[in-house]
Amino acid sequence: MNTEIDYRKHYLLVVDIETANMIDDALAYDVGFAITDRKGNIYEEHSLMISELFINNADLLTSAYYAEKIPQYYRDFSNGKRKMVSIMTAKKIVERTMRKYRTNDVFAYNASFDLNGLNRTLRYLTKSEYRYFFPYGTEIHCIWNMACQTILSQKSFFKFVIENDLAKENGNTPTSAEIAYRYICKDISFTESHTGLEDVQIETAILAKCYGQHKRMETKIRRNCWQIPQKNFKEFSKKT
Repeated sequence: MNTEIDYRKHYLLVVDIETANMIDDALAYDVGFAITDRKGNIYEEHSLMISELFINNADLLTSAYYAEKIPQYYRDFSNGKRKMVSIMTAKKIVERTMRKYRTNDVFAYNASFDLNGLNRTLRYLTKSEYRYFFPYGTEIHCIWNMACQTILSQKSFFKFVIENDLAKENGNTPTSAEIAYRYICKDISFTESHTGLEDVQIETAILAKCYGQHKRMETKIRRNCWQIPQKNFKEFSKKT
């Protein structure tokens, strides 16, 4: 990990959360983030367990989609791998890190989910005293949208999907971070960790791969971005 700050570089923050509760009411119990650049170099990373959920709402964590991983969080905390902090402290750590690297650019693979989840958690736990997790002026970018326009629309990706029988029953190609990482690493056995910081690390690699295509692309949130590769994938499938 490179810890030197060179302000001639354009630093980016990549974030991923893990949540409990239903999707529309998801609350973040795990906030992982890292400072990177367009080449995927990581300069600083954090894994934050939200104390209000781990301590005061432990029963809620049983509703987490990956609830079986909760014991591992406690072991990681005991080993010093993760920190236990309040949601407000998590917010301050993120803000302080963004100031340190002079960035207002935040990226996530499904940025809409992460942004809404962090804002919702902050509002719920502070009774709406605070409403926005990221500082005013933060620019939110979606790696999922970027990937769908670039690497997940390549013929070599379509070939990878077909050769490994990854197409969905409806004939669509998958566009998840797990599939994207399998493709760029050529590792069909890779399984996403579904823990914040570890997922940030693979999303950072995907982000760098997208920028490495040197293609003009939209980086803002586009909820239906998964549709971008589908037409070309189905046409490619017919020819193989």
